Amino acid sequence: MSTPVHLTPTRRPAAVLASARQRREGSRTGSPYRNPAEHALLGIQAGAGNRAATAAVQRARAGEQAGGQGSAPQNSTAPAGAQKKNYRDRIAGLLDRFKKNLDPIDTFIKGVQTPANAGFTQQAAAAANEGLKHSAAASGTSAASGNLLTEATGTVVSGMDAYKNMKDARKHETGAGHHTAGKKAKVKGTDAVVGAAGSGAYSAAIAKEVTKTQKAADAAVASEASGIASASVAALKSVRSVFRVGGAARKYRKVKELGDPHLVHAESLARLNESREHANWAAAEAFVALDAYWKQDGEGRLELIGEAVDAAWEAMGEARDAAETLQRAERDVEKLNTVQGYAKKKQLTKIGKETVGGALGESTKAAAGVVTAVAAGTAGLASNPVGWGLAGAGAGLVLGVTLYKALRAATKRYEEVRRPEVWAPQGETPAEAASRSESLKHALKFWKKVSKGERQAMAREIYALAAGPHIPGSGGTTQEMRQSGMALLIALKAGPADHKLDEDAWVASLDDPAKTEAWIKEIAEQLASG
Repeated sequence: MSTPVHLTPTRRPAAVLASARQRREGSRTGSPYRNPAEHALLGIQAGAGNRAATAAVQRARAGEQAGGQGSAPQNSTAPAGAQKKNYRDRIAGLLDRFKKNLDPIDTFIKGVQTPANAGFTQQAAAAANEGLKHSAAASGTSAASGNLLTEATGTVVSGMDAYKNMKDARKHETGAGHHTAGKKAKVKGTDAVVGAAGSGAYSAAIAKEVTKTQKAADAAVASEASGIASASVAALKSVRSVFRVGGAARKYRKVKELGDPHLVHAESLARLNESREHANWAAAEAFVALDAYWKQDGEGRLELIGEAVDAAWEAMGEARDAAETLQRAERDVEKLNTVQGYAKKKQLTKIGKETVGGALGESTKAAAGVVTAVAAGTAGLASNPVGWGLAGAGAGLVLGVTLYKALRAATKRYEEVRRPEVWAPQGETPAEAASRSESLKHALKFWKKVSKGERQAMAREIYALAAGPHIPGSGGTTQEMRQSGMALLIALKAGPADHKLDEDAWVASLDDPAKTEAWIKEIAEQLASG
């Protein structure tokens, strides 16, 4: 385990309880409206929709401004900066949706159409079949054009995401929000660079296919340039996957070094069990003493009985508290064992996907590009079965990983709406379960991310173990268990150094209810990344 982290003194969360009481009272009484015209909006909105309700609000406010006495006119025009940001977010959202709709087509092109085109091209060259050669070139042009459209759109989306996250990182400066945004900015920035290189490679591929209908020398030059470009991009993606595999392996090793929670906390659980037994013996002795006082006679008997009753009552409370503390610690050990196992499984899964689809698949595609370039430079458009075979193998590996990811995401989306109670936050009423047909429709919405799944639930569990006593549900966590939760955060690259905080400030952020949402988001991101 890591070096023990100093914890802040325990105190009663009066502010949190008062805030929760105010929210409950607000939910019962409702929020007051400023005038009767706006008070009627609930009925209008239910019957006519948001657009009609918005128009009614504007008319009501216009009436206030026209007939109100001494009321200042309200300016409904939003600031230029806010409007610009709103437009930018809307454009980014539309582009992201457009790109995700292109992804299935792009996957088919990369995994099926492109290798098939290479095969037909090789067959046409071997048989000197000009008709087949022209058909393969036309199909290759359309395939490369589809790839270029998807890659260019993804490059723009990644660039906009990188810019947005860089601004968020500068705004937060430190803490979980800063680290999450900063890491996303780096990842999206790298994606934008790789996407730009990929767009160039697909442009070269289009030129290669177009020039196949022209002179052989021109086609050979274009083919050589295209092979070099595709090899370079594939090599870049392969290197990036190697780095990701290394990061996931290091994170897996650090989590594994934390040890089995049952063994790590065996001594602390034994101490708690011993305290429970002592408390039970003390309670039993108190009741024996009470029984003895009941049987005594003489002056002062009632006073002694009263003291014995108080002592017995106090001993019972201590025994009950000791038993609850032990039970809570045992449950927390099981939770810690579960989340550590999940964290290791996520890293192993990432290692497998990046190794197969990235390191092996992209390196195989890079080798195919090199073979294509060499063949084009030495033998013009001669038959190239080696390049075709390598391209097909690389595309098959990448396609297999892509299909696996798509199937896993669809399954998670299905479970999210079909069984919402499985991963619902503790204390929150889960949404009504959808029917099987509705769940299947939701599963096919590949452009949507899972918002309430296993990873988010595990992030909440980890945060509950590491959070301070002022966080609801974490007040009964033992110090040893809280130390283990913090050690797990450090292993997941969410420690003080990662957040640019000293140890005390980092611990204080874990005990701040206002930062709970940012922490859960940060932990979920770290579970998914290497």
